Amino acid sequence: MAYDSGQPYPSRRSPVSARNLVASSQPLAVEAGIQALRSGGNAVDAALATAITLTVVEPNNNGLGSDAFCILWDGSELVGLNASGGAPALWDRDRFAGRSQMPDVGWDSVTVPGAVSAWVALSDKYGRLGFKDLFESGIHYAREGFHVGPKSAYYWQLAGENLGKFDDFAEHFLPAPTAGDLVRRPDLARSLELIAESGGEAFYRGELGQAMDAAAREAGGALRLADLDEHQPIWVTPTGMDYRNVCLHEIPPNGQGLAAQIALGILKHLEPRDLDTPQWIHQQAEAMKIAIRAAFDHFADPRAMRLDIESLLDPGSLELAAATIGDKASPLPPVSLPVSHDTVYLTAADEEGMMVSFIQSNYMGFGSGIVIPGTGISMQNRGAGFSLDPNHPNVVAPGKRPFHTIIPGFVTQEDAPVLSFGVMGGHMQHQGHVQMVTRIFDGGQNPQVASDAPRWHVYPNFRLGLEQGYDPGVAKELQAMGHDVGFEPLEHIFGGAQLIQRLENGYVGGSDHRKEGLVAGY
Repeated sequence: MAYDSGQPYPSRRSPVSARNLVASSQPLAVEAGIQALRSGGNAVDAALATAITLTVVEPNNNGLGSDAFCILWDGSELVGLNASGGAPALWDRDRFAGRSQMPDVGWDSVTVPGAVSAWVALSDKYGRLGFKDLFESGIHYAREGFHVGPKSAYYWQLAGENLGKFDDFAEHFLPAPTAGDLVRRPDLARSLELIAESGGEAFYRGELGQAMDAAAREAGGALRLADLDEHQPIWVTPTGMDYRNVCLHEIPPNGQGLAAQIALGILKHLEPRDLDTPQWIHQQAEAMKIAIRAAFDHFADPRAMRLDIESLLDPGSLELAAATIGDKASPLPPVSLPVSHDTVYLTAADEEGMMVSFIQSNYMGFGSGIVIPGTGISMQNRGAGFSLDPNHPNVVAPGKRPFHTIIPGFVTQEDAPVLSFGVMGGHMQHQGHVQMVTRIFDGGQNPQVASDAPRWHVYPNFRLGLEQGYDPGVAKELQAMGHDVGFEPLEHIFGGAQLIQRLENGYVGGSDHRKEGLVAGY
């Protein structure tokens, strides 16, 4: 199997082919993954070394206080891991009485961090290298320093304006660096060492867990060592949606990956249109609106969902939904759950056939603004993903996992792996999955071209945004179809893709020019 090497869109990057590949949003982290592979590790080791290093070198998007999800092809089957954490046991509904929505900063937005548990579980079950070996690059950059990239510096400076009011955040992360500055994080280096040496025990039951408990108690937060101790990642079977001659796999809720499958389940009943035409965008955006509405209305911790996955993916229902898509945009009332755009995604593949799709995130940039003194641990604000509507399945409750935007994607064909990918970026992620799948498998584009192409974005209020690169005439035709449409000047709205596609004797990968990362291999 070869790939089309044409590049119809403006790009400074070419697709990369090799027998082993790693793709992510930060070059130093990619190098850590390649180093793990060259040291005798497999794709899981590479993914974990990359993820651990990302907590150091891209703190504006993730950290030790993150959650994580993974889909991997282990060489014979597809498996999934949900390592999102639940709400503290003290989060009863009375705690948020008088509020109209969940806080997005401070201790009342902090849920149990799950990323470290994902590293442990994946390493224990699939890794070849010792767990401690995966931390070498991360500890090195935390102690000796790393040079900050331009995009990271920009978002770091923005975060300083919003989160500088938190003293511990200011002490650890401010003043914000500029591009090229050397930054050292010795507190984080020690935390990484403790996690590496204890196999994660220090984080959930030892010194670091105790530090999180103490900081929460002192500030009036609800997180306790017992919440950390009780956390366990969950092995899950990814859900599948057949789309023409391939199958898109996603982690089931509490993530939003099901929305991408709903959209593709609708689109497969419609006649394919030429890429980048107003008709193509219209058809996909309308399917995405239906999927977004389903996500906002129904997705939650699976124990609380009132409609099961089978009902939401019912073929007959999706075919009926497809029949409602005509030549005009359908008005839908805006409904919303909190969404954000700050995440890291990575993918790795090795010459023995293992492919890993992995994502971790603090949610809104650095997260809650809470940094645990002396540790460098920035706590996620995933609690902001809960609803306070008592009639909603996603209403906050003790131990419950919140609605999640982060989703790893995976595509198989005839039960064999063909694409490991993700599009980091909150509300862009499910619709980014739809665009990557249709571009690669309908349009025949290689991963870098699919990533380079301009994107569309359906906002939570169902307005349609277009990225610069589309012809202005496209927007005019979409407006004539009834869309509330406009060009979006902010690049980050359209996310950042990382993709690895399987070839007959290796892989080809792409890395998004909207981020500062790369795809590399050997």
